[in-house]
Amino acid sequence: MVRELTTHIKLAVLDMAGTTVADGGLVERAFAAAAGELGVEPGSADHAAKLDYVRATMGESKISVFRHLFGAEDLAQRANTAFEKAYGELVDDGLIAPVDGAREAVEELKADGLTVVLTTGFARVTQDAILAALGWRDLVDLTLCPADAGGRGRPYPDMVLAAFLRTGAADSVREVAVAGDTAYDMRSGTRAGAGIVAGVRTGAHDEAALRGAGATHVLPSVVELPALIRDFGS
Repeated sequence: MVRELTTHIKLAVLDMAGTTVADGGLVERAFAAAAGELGVEPGSADHAAKLDYVRATMGESKISVFRHLFGAEDLAQRANTAFEKAYGELVDDGLIAPVDGAREAVEELKADGLTVVLTTGFARVTQDAILAALGWRDLVDLTLCPADAGGRGRPYPDMVLAAFLRTGAADSVREVAVAGDTAYDMRSGTRAGAGIVAGVRTGAHDEAALRGAGATHVLPSVVELPALIRDFGS
């Protein structure tokens, strides 16, 4: 009988908003600004339907969401630009914070010898604003947005695979752990072949949605991830 080799996680790819970053509903507030830019009347049935779609697709690349909602590429780009501007202004106003214990969890992962990457469905300018506001510019080894991985965000596996390729930290995708708060994060991780695809209950989607999208584990928060990873290879 051949004994299966133990897999040790070497690379952790963590989502930002809802997983390591608590944005307090800023996505919905920024969407309202973007919708207004394109003439969607606040309080209208159209606005409500579009907002429902935004909520349902938390974790997906924002430009992909706006392409679905507004169709024409020029309208999608206008909406995305307005969204990113509004979100950045909210971040600059101090309306963002880390998830409790998230920074410490990242530091614990690094102390255990892992390489840590932060990913987002936002554009680079917004990701950088969040990192600056939290004082996280030097916290992790690499940060990625969809544009850094060829333009496709979640649920595609591209950002996870870009983290794998660019860091060179792992010998196999099975040595990668992905953590996120949405079904899109889970699909991205499973499509990449990650050894751990952990959903966290601090963000947009509940446990049923996370497990339905392929989560191997569901945790109260990212704080529990270091212990899970240590136990995974034992």
